Amino acid sequence: MSALSVAFLPTLVRRERASIAATLAAPFLALSAATILNLGLYVLMGRDPVDVVYAMLLEPFYSWASFAEVLLKAGPLLLIAQGLAIGFRAKVFNIGAEGQFILGAIFASAIPVWFPEATGQWIWPVMLFLGVIGGASWASLTAFWRVRLNANEILVSLMLSLVAAQLLNFLLLGPWKDPNGFNFPQSVMFQYDAMVPILISGTRVNVSLLIAIALSLAAWVFMQKSFTGYKLQVGGLAPRAAGYAGFRQGRAIWLSLLIGGCAAGLAGAAEVAGPLGQLQRSISTGYGYAAIIVAYLGGLHPIGIVASALFMAALYIGGDNAMVSANLPIAAVRVFQGSLLLAYLVAIAFVRYRLEWRRSAYWSQP
Repeated sequence: MSALSVAFLPTLVRRERASIAATLAAPFLALSAATILNLGLYVLMGRDPVDVVYAMLLEPFYSWASFAEVLLKAGPLLLIAQGLAIGFRAKVFNIGAEGQFILGAIFASAIPVWFPEATGQWIWPVMLFLGVIGGASWASLTAFWRVRLNANEILVSLMLSLVAAQLLNFLLLGPWKDPNGFNFPQSVMFQYDAMVPILISGTRVNVSLLIAIALSLAAWVFMQKSFTGYKLQVGGLAPRAAGYAGFRQGRAIWLSLLIGGCAAGLAGAAEVAGPLGQLQRSISTGYGYAAIIVAYLGGLHPIGIVASALFMAALYIGGDNAMVSANLPIAAVRVFQGSLLLAYLVAIAFVRYRLEWRRSAYWSQP
């Protein structure tokens, strides 16, 4: 005979109001948890955890040359993360920023590749503009499939990134390959006027960092002060209420994906017109995926994203240092990035929800 049994099961219950202090503390708790977890991993790998922590988290700030490289890395991460965060707050998940970054780099490279003898200070601004067009065009494919065919934007944007990488390979192994490049898959070196001006003398930091900061301020104004930004946030928090109020979901999807594509494309253009000076296969370094971590670690807030972009850039530079000085494999650096995102998502979940043990009755079989 079956019997009535009672069990207490854990249940997440949404809090009426999330604590501001807990929200601000969540990134620091996530960083602490991820650091402790990875220190244990380094011990198991036979590495000295003190050397790894010094090289990865402290050394990037110990010299001006290292910190300048942090600022250089922070630029594209900041640009992409600000664009993605707008869509994430509207519950439009653009995971294909890497592909949009690549298309922005390709579009921007068209001018110096096709017109290598062109001169004038107009070249690099036009290249940045073309990068924006390239990123937005690639993101529009995801928007079309999502709105017209109800395809999942996560899968579509992610798969399009793989297509973008193959398009880059085709160009660099075929029509855009430098005939004098010793058979390396790269374009010709760009002329001087195709390079973004240096911002800080003696470093590689260029004007694109100022553009990223300016667009971060624009993102804050857009999301906090504009009616369009308000509609996007309402659509993300309460889709049914937004629909009842007349906010069109399709327009929000298009706008969110195009903003993310424009930002990623601009970052790609600034990369080839800045530190690289040519189109290379190494342009695809994972900025688009790392920017997802930056966006969430910054709480999807424009100001928080600035701080998280600096930290993630330092982790990039520190990871390179750790590979040399502590013999750490690149996979370990990526594990640190992934565990940091996972720890933050767990921390923010407990900020927004509380754990309750609720009694549940069920019939059990003997």
